[in-house]
Amino acid sequence: MTTVPAPPTRSVEKSKVSFVCQRCRQPLKIDLSFDTIEQQSELVRELTAPLIAQVEREETLIPEKIETYEEDSNISKRLVPPRYPSVEDDSNGFTLLGETGPKSLGDLGHKPKVKAVLFDIMTGQSTVDHPLCEECTDTLLNQLDDQLKITEEECRDYRNFLEKLETNVDNEDNIVLDDELQKLKAEEEVLRQQLKQVELEQKQIISEIQKEKETTKKLEEEEERYWREYNEHKRRVQELDDEERSVDNQLKFAQAQLDRLKKTNVFNATFHIWHSGHFGTINNFRLGRLPSQPVEWSEINAAWGQTVLLLHSLAKKMNLTFQRYRLVPYGNHSYIESLSDKSKELPLYASGGFRFFWDAKFDQAMVAFLDCLQQFKEEVERGDSQFCLPYKMDKGKIGETSGSTYSIKIQFNSEEQWTKALKYMLTNLKWGLAWVSSQFANK
Repeated sequence: MTTVPAPPTRSVEKSKVSFVCQRCRQPLKIDLSFDTIEQQSELVRELTAPLIAQVEREETLIPEKIETYEEDSNISKRLVPPRYPSVEDDSNGFTLLGETGPKSLGDLGHKPKVKAVLFDIMTGQSTVDHPLCEECTDTLLNQLDDQLKITEEECRDYRNFLEKLETNVDNEDNIVLDDELQKLKAEEEVLRQQLKQVELEQKQIISEIQKEKETTKKLEEEEERYWREYNEHKRRVQELDDEERSVDNQLKFAQAQLDRLKKTNVFNATFHIWHSGHFGTINNFRLGRLPSQPVEWSEINAAWGQTVLLLHSLAKKMNLTFQRYRLVPYGNHSYIESLSDKSKELPLYASGGFRFFWDAKFDQAMVAFLDCLQQFKEEVERGDSQFCLPYKMDKGKIGETSGSTYSIKIQFNSEEQWTKALKYMLTNLKWGLAWVSSQFANK
């Protein structure tokens, strides 16, 4: 190939400039020997067969190839890897740019097409793009020759160095290496023994871990059982604490009740002596009768029963035994028994009527009761010289110390005087009750 100078004017025939050098970008004139390449289509097909297969593989990976052309002084330049179509392919895509615009390679005829295919084959089989001018080809060949010489020299040096290594091995180095190899083998053996020992220890440790896990499981079960028992004991302790607090509260309440009862006057609470108008009353039962207020005898009998029971209780509290008489509290049918004649009973109850006024036993019973009250007074005075009742009593009569006295009998007596005598008698009894309560309050 020879370099053809660029056309001086546009009058030069552009159809003769088909290719440019891929290195110096000068237009080329193709040698006439390339015109006979179409007669060797079978040779071209054999040359391009492996390249076509490679391009097909690349096209499966790259779905689309884009070809671009750069316009440089009305000459075409390909910038992407070439395609390798067959010689008979009319759609090569090679174009020439001139004054009238780009033309397809098919429009230039069959020979430029064949030449383009040939240059593509040459480019695909080497690292150099084709076509090249003669000067660029010579320069390239010189560079390749220099590179070949350098490569051959390096290869020769490597070969000589390898032969030197194979022939000039130092025996001492071999001995040292053998010693190191023996040491390494011995160390390897020691390490193997250590490894066996470690594996044995590992098995023992695994066995111990399994035993510890079983022990841990047992301890966890024992701990769970312990907490269950602890919770049960805790619950029982709380219940006992609740019971203890309850008992303490009950004890405090009982103690408070006891203290209140100790401070309570039992006789006053049991026998309430008071007055209602002209009548003396005991537990709200009136004792006596008035013409204007005729009290029923059932109420009078109940009042006498409470009175007998009170004097009997006071005497018992003082360990007093009456002389001549014995009190027998029997509700509204209470009576007094004569000690001189035990068959004789003096009733402290009545039913009224005409016969009642001629029956002296009721009056005798009231006189006997007043005598017992007098004995109680004397007994108290023997123990307490300062004790004194507000009304004096003597032989069935009761009254003020310096004033008139009233008979306790109902016969041959007015109802007003009899009622007043009974009221005085209840007053004396109330004083005796107060003294006994004060003396025996803490007993």
